[in-house]
Amino acid sequence: MNSSDRCPWAESPPEYRRYHDEEWGRPVTDDARVFEKLCLEGFQAGLSWLTILRKREAFRAAFAGFDAAAVAAFGPDDVARLLSDAGIVRNRAKIEATITNAGATVALQGAGESLAGLVWSFEPAAGPAPSGLSDVLASTPESKALSKELLRRGFRFVGPTTVYAAMQSLGIVNDHVAGCFARAECEAARAAIRRPVGRA
Repeated sequence: MNSSDRCPWAESPPEYRRYHDEEWGRPVTDDARVFEKLCLEGFQAGLSWLTILRKREAFRAAFAGFDAAAVAAFGPDDVARLLSDAGIVRNRAKIEATITNAGATVALQGAGESLAGLVWSFEPAAGPAPSGLSDVLASTPESKALSKELLRRGFRFVGPTTVYAAMQSLGIVNDHVAGCFARAECEAARAAIRRPVGRA
């Protein structure tokens, strides 16, 4: 495949190509994967996404496969364990935010709601394909509104830029550039899925 057939950011290294080709922009509608992506995007803040991709399996092992109920039960001993785990990003604020976000996710579910349904409820109207990376925004009115709602629900490390990165990855928006082979595939997948609703 020619590099021109992909979004420019995904030309290299191989971790980016694989993530772009197989995951980024393909719609995700289950709570567990939405929770994982929100957490990982929060850990990414101030770092390279490549760093997170390379540590992803270690993150999954450290955070019980991002099972929200399990993570919500983490206590001080778990925080100490995570701070000593060289396989992940050892940032106390981000670790504690992940545990807090797990509790917020469990609270949503306990109220009969769905995290996936909540984030998908902020899906914007489809727009034209970006012609290049300069057309891809860092945040949008929808991501700002979703960030505000998540914060209201008790989530942390969910600013508008972090939330928009999650929306892109989860296929809530399709920001593959015009001419990228994955754009049409993602749009077809988006058209075929049943959108989750806020209440489970």
